[in-house]
Amino acid sequence: MKYSILVLGASYGSLLGTKLLMAGHRVTLVCTGPTAELINRDGTVVRFPLRGRETLLEIPSHSLSGTLTALTPDAVDPGEYDLIVLGMQEAQLGAQGVRELMTRVARARKPCLAIMNMPPLAYLKRIPGLDTGALDHCYTNPAVWKDFDPALTTLASPDPQAFRPSDQPKNVLQVGLPTNFKAARFDAAEPTALLRRLEADIENARFQTGDGAIEIPVKLKVHDSIFVPLAKWPMLITGNYRCIRSHDMIPIKDAVHGNFTRSREIYNWVANLCTGLGAEPDDLVPFEKYAKAAESLGKPSSAARALFAGAKHIERVDSLVRRIASQRGLQCDTLHEIVMLVDERLGRNRLPAVSGAGKWMDPRPLPMNREFCQ
Repeated sequence: MKYSILVLGASYGSLLGTKLLMAGHRVTLVCTGPTAELINRDGTVVRFPLRGRETLLEIPSHSLSGTLTALTPDAVDPGEYDLIVLGMQEAQLGAQGVRELMTRVARARKPCLAIMNMPPLAYLKRIPGLDTGALDHCYTNPAVWKDFDPALTTLASPDPQAFRPSDQPKNVLQVGLPTNFKAARFDAAEPTALLRRLEADIENARFQTGDGAIEIPVKLKVHDSIFVPLAKWPMLITGNYRCIRSHDMIPIKDAVHGNFTRSREIYNWVANLCTGLGAEPDDLVPFEKYAKAAESLGKPSSAARALFAGAKHIERVDSLVRRIASQRGLQCDTLHEIVMLVDERLGRNRLPAVSGAGKWMDPRPLPMNREFCQ
């Protein structure tokens, strides 16, 4: 059976979209008008690194068995799709046009799979014991989630690393780290069954080359535990957000390996927070495995690059993790410093749009007991 799948976001979303196209499904990418025109004319190209191959393998969408379309947000009827993938960064979901589409998505009551670093608020409501109301301000526009059904909302850990090469058009994506999307099941049985069918289809798909049919990395893995996607949190705090420094940014590999002992301490602190929420140790990734993968991450994180490019909003997983820790009476000094650095940089970026000068900080206090990352 072939499904129609809507993917919000034509950059990172085209990675999962390409895997779905390989499996023969119908994929619609939501993007800006010029990018939609480009994709509808030329398709997409995703470049994959393959073990044993010196050069990247290019997979153009027009060579795949599925069908690809690109639309602008205003042209989308979510009710026409079997699954909706949220592949934009959370900070983009409140933009005009996308915000209205998100409202239509929620009201269509279609299953939604997020592949964002920032988990949907509706997904967090599935975690017992969390006061999600206290987490609203970690989101750029929390109101976009108010109509989403937690039973129809799930999350995949966006472990695969990919970027748009700066010298290429916007329909080209390059994979840096070809790991898997690890998705939690839905609370509802029928959409979970759909996810598992997509998992099997992607697993069985092959790409035809001159040397025959070959297996392409980056799979969709569906897990029964709702805590599996939280495995990304220790990685983000240890690597992605520690790329951000007061006056510059550094590659993820340097953030992780610059002080290996400290990185292990921070990673394990966040991992322990996740197990305190209900995750099993097997739901998470051991630090050593992450550290090995980080050796290949020679660029600063997307959050760091956005901040130093002047972004006024980025995904605030750092703030989210700190707020969740505060609900459990925990604090990590390193995490607190990260949040303050991001707050300060965002404050600088927002200065032209606000009156007055100085640093912007979240004025709301965080009452908590101190627990360092040692």
